[in-house]
Amino acid sequence: MADYVPRPTMLNVSLRYDLRFPGFAPGTHADRYQACLDQAAWGDERGIRSVTLCEHHGIDDGFMSAPLTVAAAVAARTRRCGISIVAALVPLHDPIRFAEQCAAVQLLSNGRLMVVAGLGYREQEFEMAAVDRSVRGRTLEEYVTVMLKAWSGEPFEWRGRTIRVTPKPPAPPMVFVGGSTKNAARRAARLGLGFFPAIDDEEIAALYLSECEKRGIQPGPVVLPRGPGFIHVSEDPERDWERIMPYALHEATTYASWQSKGQRSTVRVDAKTPEQLKASGGYLVVTPDQCVEVAKRDGGLTLHPLMGGLPPEIGWESLRLFESKVLPRL
Repeated sequence: MADYVPRPTMLNVSLRYDLRFPGFAPGTHADRYQACLDQAAWGDERGIRSVTLCEHHGIDDGFMSAPLTVAAAVAARTRRCGISIVAALVPLHDPIRFAEQCAAVQLLSNGRLMVVAGLGYREQEFEMAAVDRSVRGRTLEEYVTVMLKAWSGEPFEWRGRTIRVTPKPPAPPMVFVGGSTKNAARRAARLGLGFFPAIDDEEIAALYLSECEKRGIQPGPVVLPRGPGFIHVSEDPERDWERIMPYALHEATTYASWQSKGQRSTVRVDAKTPEQLKASGGYLVVTPDQCVEVAKRDGGLTLHPLMGGLPPEIGWESLRLFESKVLPRL
């Protein structure tokens, strides 16, 4: 009998969506939602690791505000890939309804949902939800604790009433605590959950591990974001930079404008001109050979094929070139 040879594992490749649609973009917002589902199905068939969905509210360009609804649609179009909410702005939600919706996505996806519990930071979103921003840390901890109890399917008491979430999911979603501060690291340890910082910071990861050790608990996984937030594969990068630049500048400038002093995020790029954006390294338009180099350097890739309202046909050009000339080499 021949010796067993394990099948090679592909580097971590994910698809990310926030489904923005600025006023200057052609087409419709519905085009982007349909393209998201079609691309998720494409990626699932080709072995991508996850589809990542984001959340913000009341944004002019229609940034995705209902990621669990989109997650359910992605679950219906895929069979194997993970479905991640990065990040769910937990303090803005009713935790029982959120737990019920997560349970439904778990049932639809056969247990493929992962949630990063984020605090949120934009004051306008807290005002819109009538939520006190000043206690968002305590609120997140309370709500996550409630959600973890809810997924047991058993009754429990909360705020003077009996709660029971049914149907019970096949397994609780994997939950991480997000954030980019020391408080976030300590919060993850207090909750006994994995840590998913918004920044590639080894020091904050070490603090989380230290806090877990102090509490005598087994630490969860720590996921540090690495690599560019957007990468487009092209046979003619200069040509495609011109087509992509308006969307990239829109995304970079609006996202940076939301960040308060001290707010840190790997995907934040403080660029106001095309030259600054190109030099930042946060947005890349590369040849297939260069894409392979980036993937091997970073241990994977995050593809953001509808970034900033990018027309779906441009995103598809990159995905098809990635499939033919990059994926076989990963």
